[in-house]
Amino acid sequence: MAARAGRIGVWLLGAGLCWLAAGPAPAAPAASPSVASAPASSASCRPQTHEGQAYAVCTVDLRRARVKLFWRGPDGLPYGSLSRLAGQQGAALAFAMNAGMYDTGLAPVGLYVEDGRELKAANTANGPGNFHLKPNGVFYVAGDRAGVLETGRYLKAHPRAEFATQSGPMLVINNRIHPKISEDGPSQKIRNGVGVRPDGHTAVFAISEAPVSFGAFARLFRDALGCPNALFLDGSVSSLYAPSLGRQDLSRPLGPLVGAVTK
Repeated sequence: MAARAGRIGVWLLGAGLCWLAAGPAPAAPAASPSVASAPASSASCRPQTHEGQAYAVCTVDLRRARVKLFWRGPDGLPYGSLSRLAGQQGAALAFAMNAGMYDTGLAPVGLYVEDGRELKAANTANGPGNFHLKPNGVFYVAGDRAGVLETGRYLKAHPRAEFATQSGPMLVINNRIHPKISEDGPSQKIRNGVGVRPDGHTAVFAISEAPVSFGAFARLFRDALGCPNALFLDGSVSSLYAPSLGRQDLSRPLGPLVGAVTK
């Protein structure tokens, strides 16, 4: 299941991989201050439109709610679905989505930290597909702060992360679109990702309502959501649980999940 375009290779659907169109980064258009500067509630989801595309955007103030990663349940088996996670977490779970790329056993393919324990080491290998489209990156949570860093920078900084997930490619790097993402390539997928606002306390998660290009998705984070750094989590398998939106997506089995819970 792939659409050939650009300079980038293909990766396996079992790991949630797809083709990516490549090209030069576009010039930065004007930001949307009214959206980028909007205050965050503790953990809330809302519809968002940008460049004519519809998204669901979930924003978390880490001073008032927690962002956690979930891989295996109490029985030691992968949760595998948002519905199982929601059933285990109950009303405390404000929203959840898939949290990065995974193999056929639903295990993360890169760095994965949960409750301060590194369960999978960082993957710095070269290879085909979106995960290996350098620079890839890490989303992490440390107390009431979060960050998105290129993988190399994360490993050098070695923050004391309680939760971390590695994925790729980076969508936005210091307010610039990833140099190998074209403005609007032919690869159109349902996509989800995460960014962090400059205050370091606000994490922003987004999922497209319909297939979008990588370029459009990256511009959403940079220009509409005010995130100078943002990370692609996955495509095609992208799913959302958001009771405030009346939404519980059904999808194929999922690997690690990320969600916001009340403190």
